[in-house]
Amino acid sequence: MTKLILLRHGESVWNKLNLFTGWVDISLSSKGIEEALVAGDLLANIAFDAIYVSALIRAQLTAMLVMSRTKTGKVACMMHDEDPQYGSMSKIHDTHTLATIIPVYAHAELNERMYGNLQGLNKQATLEKYGETQFKLWRRSFRGVPPEGESLEMTAARTIPFFKKNILPRLEKGETILISAHGNSLRAIVMFLENLSEEAVVSLEIPTGKALCYHLESGFWKKQTLLG
Repeated sequence: MTKLILLRHGESVWNKLNLFTGWVDISLSSKGIEEALVAGDLLANIAFDAIYVSALIRAQLTAMLVMSRTKTGKVACMMHDEDPQYGSMSKIHDTHTLATIIPVYAHAELNERMYGNLQGLNKQATLEKYGETQFKLWRRSFRGVPPEGESLEMTAARTIPFFKKNILPRLEKGETILISAHGNSLRAIVMFLENLSEEAVVSLEIPTGKALCYHLESGFWKKQTLLG
């Protein structure tokens, strides 16, 4: 059965410090590492055909920690198809070894919402400085744009087309895919899968390190409970 696993990265150091992160390439906290390993135990028996991650280290590291727990005998391998020289130099020349590889593709289209001039600012201090109305418009609305940043609508405008072009066709062929990404890029994908309204998607909570599982049934995406 086709499976799509959506996984928000484990807690980052800036999540812990309550800072706007966006595209700043911050790594995982010790708690985030543990969250990724727990998710890996939950997903250990799933044989993924491919893994997609954002261009940011917290999503990539989460995926690799998840795969460190796999019981499938497969190995996650970063692909570098966009770099012809690197791609040719990293070619695997043994067919048996090649069969054990799960390709991992990194794309900025799956990056977190870019928070512009808010990146690096403390969220509580920003709330106190600008007030609750402005803060909510920037952080928890569909069209609100932080200064020099992206709205959730703009994030969805890059994430959903990428998903539909690159990942959806593989799922429709029956493949099982893991996407390790971010709260807002994953909100956009869930919005597409569940046909959510703008109001529903901004209130959707996707905790760090928690996997969402979907399967395709009669042309519709259905949530599935993951049992550890």
